[in-house]
Order: sequence, then C-alpha cells, then structure tokens
Amino acid sequence: MATATITERNQISALGVSAGVVCAPWLSFAVPERTSAQDPITGEPESELARIRAALDTVSAELLRRAESVDGVSADILTTSAAMARDRAIVGAAQKNLESGLPTAHSVTVAFDGFCAKLDAVGGYMAERATDLRDLAQRVVAVLRGEPMPGIPNPGYPYILVARDLAPADTATLGDTDVVGLLTAEGGPTSHTAILAKSLGIPAVVNCADTDRLVSGAVLILDGSSGTVTIDPSPEQCSAVAREASARAARAATASGPGRTRDGFAVRLAANIGTVADAERAGAADCEGVGLFRTEFSYLGRHDAPSVAEQTATYRAVFEHFAGSAVVVRTLDSGSDKPLPFLDLGVEENPALGIRGLRVANLYPDTLVTQLDALVAAADATGADLRVMAPMVATADEAAGFAELARSRGVGKVGAMIEVPAAALRARDILEHLDFLSIGTNDLSQYTCAVDRMTGSLAHLLDPWQPAVLDLIAMVGQAGAVAGKPVGVCGESASDPLLAPVLVGLGVSSLSMSVAAIGAVRAELSALDLEVCLQMASAARNARTPVDGRAAVASIRNSS
Repeated sequence: MATATITERNQISALGVSAGVVCAPWLSFAVPERTSAQDPITGEPESELARIRAALDTVSAELLRRAESVDGVSADILTTSAAMARDRAIVGAAQKNLESGLPTAHSVTVAFDGFCAKLDAVGGYMAERATDLRDLAQRVVAVLRGEPMPGIPNPGYPYILVARDLAPADTATLGDTDVVGLLTAEGGPTSHTAILAKSLGIPAVVNCADTDRLVSGAVLILDGSSGTVTIDPSPEQCSAVAREASARAARAATASGPGRTRDGFAVRLAANIGTVADAERAGAADCEGVGLFRTEFSYLGRHDAPSVAEQTATYRAVFEHFAGSAVVVRTLDSGSDKPLPFLDLGVEENPALGIRGLRVANLYPDTLVTQLDALVAAADATGADLRVMAPMVATADEAAGFAELARSRGVGKVGAMIEVPAAALRARDILEHLDFLSIGTNDLSQYTCAVDRMTGSLAHLLDPWQPAVLDLIAMVGQAGAVAGKPVGVCGESASDPLLAPVLVGLGVSSLSMSVAAIGAVRAELSALDLEVCLQMASAARNARTPVDGRAAVASIRNSS
C-alpha cells in the first residue's frame, strides 16, 4: 500500500479519485469478527451444510433485492454478486471443510478463501472479483451467526465512511445512504469504489495508509480532488468548506447548455455509458451525446457470442435516446482483465501486454465484423450520429486496417483509443487514417508508468496528473490541432473539475464522464478563459510531481 503523505500535524494525503470537498464526522464500515478453526462445532456436517445453503440463499436474495432498488452498472454488479453466492462450487468446498472437522462458519471462510486465492493469482479483473467473494463470505458468516450482515452504517446524519476497501455490493447502494464522502485504506483510481463514487458524485480518497490516525467519531475534511484529509479541523475551516461547497453546487446547478470556456471556446461534454439504463439517464441529462459507450457489458458473463440481431436490439435501445446526437462507441474491449468464455485467447503470462482490444480481432475477425454490422443497423434505425473507435491501437498500420474494415461495413466516422504510449508518440501518423482520437487516461497511465491497474500498492503512479502522462496527452492534442481533427478524453480524469481545464489547455476538445460529474466540469470551464487553461496546462506539465501540479493549477484557478 502506498504510504500517505503527512503534510501537516493534522493532515494526511493519499489518492483523490472522486472530486469534491466535504466536512463531516467519520464512521467505520462494520465487518464481522474473523472465524477460526477453534470456533465451537455446533452440529453434524449434514445439518450444518443445510444451514450454509440457507445462508447463501439468504445473501443472494438480499443482493437481488438491492439490485431492484438501483439501476445501471450498480444493478449489474449486485446481480452478478447474487449469482456468485449460488455457485455450487462454494457449497461443495464448504462441505469438504465440514467433513474434515472445521466449524461451520470457518468452513465457509476457508471455502471462499480458496477461490479468492485462485482469482488473486490470475490478477486483473479476476482479482477484483476476489474482493466480491470476500464480501460474500462475510455476509454468509454473519447470517450463520445470527448477526446483521456487514454493511454501511445508517446513523441518520451525514458522515464520511472509512473502510479498508468496499465491495461493489456496498458501493453500489451508496446513493441511498447518509454517506457524503469515502476514505479507504486500499484501492486505486480505477477500482469499483472510485468509479461508482464518481458516478454518484461522492468525494472519495483511496489508498490511504494512515487511517489508523483517525480518532473515532472525529470530524474530517475530505478533498476528493487533492486527496488530502484534514483531521479535527477548526470550526472556521469547516465553515469555509461549507461555503465553498454551496457555491460550487450552485454554479453546477445553474450552468447549462454546450460546454465552453468563459471566452466561448467549445468543449463538448458527453457521457460515459455501459448499459441501456445508463443511456436512459444520459439521454435525459444536459449533455452532448455519448463520448464512450463501453459495449463489452453486452458480452460479459456469456458463454456464446451474441448474434447480430441480439446486438442490434441492444444498440437500438441505447441509440434511441440519442437521435441526432453523437454517440462514440468503443468496439469490444475484451482480453486482459475482461476475459470472455467464448473467445479463447490462450494462457498469457502478462495479459495486459497481450491479446486485448483490437488485437482480439486478429484471432476472431468475425466477432468485430458482427459488432460493426449491428452498430450500423442500430444507428440507421434510430438516427444516432454513430462514431466507432477501436481500443488498444498501437500503430498507424493498425489504425488504417481498422478504418478500412469499419468503413467497408458502413461506419461513417472512425477513430481510435489512445491508450498506448506508442500511439500517443505517433498520433499524427495514426490520425492520417482516422476522423478522431479519444484518450483513455486510465490505460495510458498504466502503460506509461508500467503499473498494473490492480496493484494497489502502486496506485499513486496511476495518477493522471503524472507529468509524463500529461506530456503524452499534449502530443496527441497537438496532432489533432495540426490535422484539424477532434481529440477527446474519455478516461476517469475527464470528470475532475480541476484537471478538465488542464486537458483543454493540452488540446483536448471533448470530455466524456459520468453524468453526475458533467455539471461541475461545465461550471469550472465556464469560469475560465482559454488562455487560463493554457497556463494551467503548462504549470501541470512543468511540475515535478502530481501533488505539485495540482497545487500549481489550483493557485492559478483561485487567482483567475
């Protein structure tokens, strides 16, 4: 785990992953006591196995109940977790543990731990599923003990939730709680905690090693942009935070229409979506279409490839919310941390550097053709302005090959994701074959700093404020300006109101983010001239560290 920086006697600093500043007391996430092989044995294996089955069913039913109260990605996460609780392999492992003489609750813990170890060994997306399994184990143990399931406190007043980490099953329901901020000891900028906190507009700081310095029930000021947490602030500090939060909320609520700077430079503000429910919300919001449609959600969990007809129906349900508006679609981004059962990519020692994204089409070209045909059919039926981009493009030849195929299937506007440093360095060559580029700052940070996105101890290197990452973004922005073609950012960094004007100053002409973040980014840009954005970009690039960059940019903003 990255060690938090102690900046003052009463201040710690970790990794800010969801913008906003809040002041509130903190409460910890409730977890059950650990099980032990020395726990008492309460019954025969046969009867105890029946209790375990019943507990698993109870947990699954509770997660499905939660799924019905939310939508979009949150509902999908909860539904997946509910299905995992009914996996017969878990029951089989628990039965063996019971028969070997382990106590009931500990039999469940050991069963889940075994599967978690296998997922951790695979790494990437599968390692993140291990977090889900550990959460399920704790819930089942609580039911077996007759205790409340672990979960988020409900004290009846606003508070900052402090936890080691949060499972998706809990993060997905944060919108209906008293939580106004998140502080976790683990996690990174691309974790479920970070992504869902942004989608809900909840300020969050992760990967903080110094949570043990907190005094129970004390008031904190949590800044999800800078990553700083002030312990036991003065009343004057709390009042200042409240005034600033109120002012920012008012600006975000009153800003409307197309994105632009104060002096009128246009910056398209679009939504990131992954499901039909996401599309419905974005279609009703004040945004300029879709900047990233993650199509892999239609594939995950399937053991057979969806047909053209199935995909067309799904895409039509999405596109009908954006008739006449631009919808930027990322083709299937499978492989690495998003494996699909029906695409056998073999065993790779380092999947993140292997066959993923566009590279999968080299092995399964029909999968890409089928998707392109379905996208074009859905766009023709709905009137959406379809724009299709490929993930993991590394060379100009790859861009040219994708563009030729996409246009031959009827796609009018073709682009590519810039996630690989090689693509950023040769963006001018790549743009010769394309109509636009979109920068995925999550992966670009990963590959630039050589850090696996799931390695929490190195999460500080995944910071999009890293000067080297900003240098690459600037190269892509300059290539777009020379070619007269748009360059967007669709990574999580686009939702940071402080970083957004920096990206504009680097040559980015569109920003795509969660719907909840658009208002704050729109308000921030509308208060700044383009020249100030250019100054911010220069200051951020000239900084030695992300912390220095944030401070320099904040100083410029505050003086503008």
